[in-house]
Amino acid sequence: MTILVLGINHKTATVALREKVAFSEEKRLSALNQIEELKLAQNAVILSTCNRTEIYLHNKFIQPEQTAAWIDECVVWFAAIHRIQLTDLQDCLYFYQNQQAVMHLMRVACGLDSLILGEPQILGQVKQAYQLAEAYYQAQHQNGQSAGISSELSRLFQKTFATAKRVRTETNIGESAVSVAYAACSLARQIFESLRELTILLVGAGETIELVARHLLRHGVKKLVIANRTRARAEALVEKLESASIEVLSLSELQQGLNQADIVISSTGSPAALISYEMMKQSQIRRRYRPVLIVDIAVPRDVEEDVAKLDSVYHYTVDDLQNIISHNLSEREKASEQAESIIAEECREFFEWLKVHQASNLIRAYRENADQIRRELLEKAQFSLSQGESADKILEEFSSKLMNKLLHSPTRVMQTMVKQGDSQGLQHFLSVIEK
Repeated sequence: MTILVLGINHKTATVALREKVAFSEEKRLSALNQIEELKLAQNAVILSTCNRTEIYLHNKFIQPEQTAAWIDECVVWFAAIHRIQLTDLQDCLYFYQNQQAVMHLMRVACGLDSLILGEPQILGQVKQAYQLAEAYYQAQHQNGQSAGISSELSRLFQKTFATAKRVRTETNIGESAVSVAYAACSLARQIFESLRELTILLVGAGETIELVARHLLRHGVKKLVIANRTRARAEALVEKLESASIEVLSLSELQQGLNQADIVISSTGSPAALISYEMMKQSQIRRRYRPVLIVDIAVPRDVEEDVAKLDSVYHYTVDDLQNIISHNLSEREKASEQAESIIAEECREFFEWLKVHQASNLIRAYRENADQIRRELLEKAQFSLSQGESADKILEEFSSKLMNKLLHSPTRVMQTMVKQGDSQGLQHFLSVIEK
């Protein structure tokens, strides 16, 4: 049996190439169908995100000497389904088999192979990929076209999900903020006991502000104000965020936003400062000097430096956030060492289970084969008896044929062990016979 992962990710390929090999849900289902029809594998799970495309293949029948040819066949199919040249892929694709494949899957699900170390979203994406494959194989099984998803592949993914949960529970891999947007929100939560009742002003409508807004909405913020040079872009962002509680202002109305804001987070492309000392002084008078947090993520800065001199104003720049992020990355790297130990332990456990499972399957198949031989010979013996032949002769012939057929397979295995010099296996076999 072979478990193979074939893939590309942010470390090996450009965004342009990753876009070309991404799988939509419809294309993923078509790919699973092709993998079965072409007999590339009995089962597969396809993981496709903005940073990676990986296919986990489970083939029960590949022999070691067939592996290289099988991988080549998989690569040719991968290029064909995406209609790209093999030469465009050859330096970007990676392959892992068996233990390395299992370790890789667990590292991916735990966020250890992500662009941002320890990010949690990837686990949900791995679960979704597995669930889609499981639903596909269940539907095929009900239609009589497939045996369903294999117990081995199912066990591997369930073990992976349990491993990721252990890593999240037993380490601090996901505790610290390592993105500018998340760090800004974490800073706000440190200064204010709760964000729910606060008014938060976001200046700008770009990608960073979108990420900040999503973090804040997830933490239950009720009053969010977005100020942007063009109202249309801010309104488009509000529509994207699907929240009716967000107010939109133009930059000419910025003072109005400052007068009510408990937290200001700014990230624009303005060449000059948008929030001056005088503007903040005026807003603090209106606010009766209640504490206000200002996080300036922009480069060049959106907020004048002197703003920090005002009473009850907590002013942080992108450099301050980068220091927080650097410290937090260091903490995540320490946690990742613990995570690697957990993964190694869980990987060993999976392969121990796999050995027992495969041995059970082997024993069951051998017993079923022996019973089939017994039934066939018994049927012939019963027919001979019905024809009036000698019972003694039939029993002698039945027992002789049964012994020869049952001993045929073990004898061939022993001959192979002799040729391979497996003296330990032969000795164990002999000790069992003698008992």
